[in-house]
Amino acid sequence: MDYRVQGRDIIVHEPDLDLDETLDCGQAFRWKKIPSDYECTYEGFFINDKLMISQESKGNFIFHDTSENDFVSKWIRYFDFETDYSELKRCFSEDETLSKACEFAQGIRLLRQDSWECLISFIISQNNNIPRIKGIIDRLCEHYHGKFPEPKQLSCETEDSLSYLRSGFRAKYILDAASRTANSEISLDKIAALPIDEARTALKQIKGVGPKVAECVLLFGMYRTEAFPVDVWIKRVLAQYYPNGFPEFAREKGGIAQQYLFHYIRNIAKQGE
Repeated sequence: MDYRVQGRDIIVHEPDLDLDETLDCGQAFRWKKIPSDYECTYEGFFINDKLMISQESKGNFIFHDTSENDFVSKWIRYFDFETDYSELKRCFSEDETLSKACEFAQGIRLLRQDSWECLISFIISQNNNIPRIKGIIDRLCEHYHGKFPEPKQLSCETEDSLSYLRSGFRAKYILDAASRTANSEISLDKIAALPIDEARTALKQIKGVGPKVAECVLLFGMYRTEAFPVDVWIKRVLAQYYPNGFPEFAREKGGIAQQYLFHYIRNIAKQGE
């Protein structure tokens, strides 16, 4: 990744990034595509830090109205720019199916999200679609004056007071996560540092956090790249292409490999291939 300062913007060259593939693939829910004169432009948040980012052309991006200090201290980490995705894809391509998936969706990157926001987002995601998930999170942030609420704020709510979210059965799970986090019954920072199986077990103590949500929080909110969320699409991939198990060589970064596979299988299914 190379960057330079141009006035109030940061100009970035990173061949292994595509905004549509990364920001609209279901790993984060506070990004919105907006009209612009560029190839594409998104507005969104990392916790409560707002960003507008445009893709001028393949591999070329503008971080609008962003200081170099903010870019270095926040956005390099968020977009995982310190990881060499070209090398990752080269390694993954030792496997035929992963090679096709990496070629199909070359610009996917893992977003290194805040663990608390990620936990609540994926609790909301259960049995839900992306537009509805985004709507619930939008209403939650609007209620808190445009900011994502902290655990102590949410722990003061009730199922009735959260009725404006229209989140259904998920409200009680949101409250349980907030209460346990606010009173230090669980520490997301400590969970992030545990051996992976212990971290899974700790997360699943929260009501409504099953295997898939736990894996998503570990991967997207704690950067545990060995975490491997399994939904209906990934079940299909594993059954069709990996009946004898996922390749051992890719397991350490299996969560990133999963992102390529998820995008690949979902889109080729839509195309009827």
